Amino acid sequence: MYKILVLSNGHGEDLSGSILASRLISRGNEVEALPLVGSGDPYKKEKINIIGKTRKFNTAGLGYNSLKGKLFDLFNGQINYFFRKIWLVILIRKKYDYFLVVGDIVPIFFAWLSRKKFFTYLVAYSSHYEGKLNLPWPCKYFLKSSNSKRIYTRDTLTAIDLSNQLKKEVLFLGNPFIDKLLKNNIKDPNNFFTIALLPGSRINELINNFDLMLDIIQELSNYKYFKTVKFYFALSSDLEMKNVQTNLERRNWQIEKNYSNDFKLLYFYKSIKVFFQWNSFENILIKSDLAISMSGTAAEQVVAMSKPVIQVEGKGPQFTRSFAEAQRRLLGKHVYCFTDYSDKDEQIDGTINLIVKIIYLMKLDNSFLKSCKDNAKNRLGDEDATVKITSDIEKFLCNE
Repeated sequence: MYKILVLSNGHGEDLSGSILASRLISRGNEVEALPLVGSGDPYKKEKINIIGKTRKFNTAGLGYNSLKGKLFDLFNGQINYFFRKIWLVILIRKKYDYFLVVGDIVPIFFAWLSRKKFFTYLVAYSSHYEGKLNLPWPCKYFLKSSNSKRIYTRDTLTAIDLSNQLKKEVLFLGNPFIDKLLKNNIKDPNNFFTIALLPGSRINELINNFDLMLDIIQELSNYKYFKTVKFYFALSSDLEMKNVQTNLERRNWQIEKNYSNDFKLLYFYKSIKVFFQWNSFENILIKSDLAISMSGTAAEQVVAMSKPVIQVEGKGPQFTRSFAEAQRRLLGKHVYCFTDYSDKDEQIDGTINLIVKIIYLMKLDNSFLKSCKDNAKNRLGDEDATVKITSDIEKFLCNE
């Protein structure tokens, strides 16, 4: 069959890239990956060969990061790192028949520079941000080039908009990173109301995000209703269990059970019980009814599952006020955030009022949940995106 190199630029992009790569491999193709940012964990999980050395950056690359975060990464060697990656791509390009790009202008530039034919899943951009897609220069030029063979977007609006701008076919076939969740999105109706807590995955802001979420939980303990609610923290491996335990003990939380072999802790604060889990991200999203989020891709997956998201703005460098506001424009009307505050106490009080309001709507307004489903389909599409995109690629290859 064909030899394909996947270029991706970020953790969420690596996730989608690994899903598409696995499907292409199962169809008989030889696929390798070159993650431009981060350690490439999704590829490792799928046992997909990674080309070159990987390296994590605090802000996970380019995007809606604070100026401080961007400067930190620049001085931390990001520019030199990317030049080495460019040189690596040039050296190995003849090994492959095609490139598959997942992300933004950076891997698109790499593919264009290599002079290889390439397919693009443009997951990092959407017309929902501004009403019209304003691609960074010279991204349009790269996508218009003769080597750019197929372009897939993350939503219908972007596909229509970009087709008009580029004067070539652009397709929306869904988003691979939600396929597995949508297939398994069946919640036990007998379960308690459950809230997922998503503090993000980047260690330089994860600790602050985690502390802020703990502050919110402690304030929720003053409400009788939340005695019957289950809370689940979905934690990344960067936040070590022993550090979590130290933090909770300092706050006078009481441990109820340590499932250390299963990477899980159960603590309680006053009358509220909270599970802290590692390596259980998908299970937590499936069992939850709504999410309190300070994350990127995770929030998109929650919305795709027709569940509301309540954001909590952080200090960054990634999940800042501007990032959160852009995410709301991207994901639609069922992503909420309290923004009218002057200090942390006001932010916590406003967020708690918002949580109570959304739960009230979920319990008493049947049209609310239907609206969540309609919004999910409109913004992120249906399941089987992986099959649809890879089938379209294979159809092109057969006719090439």
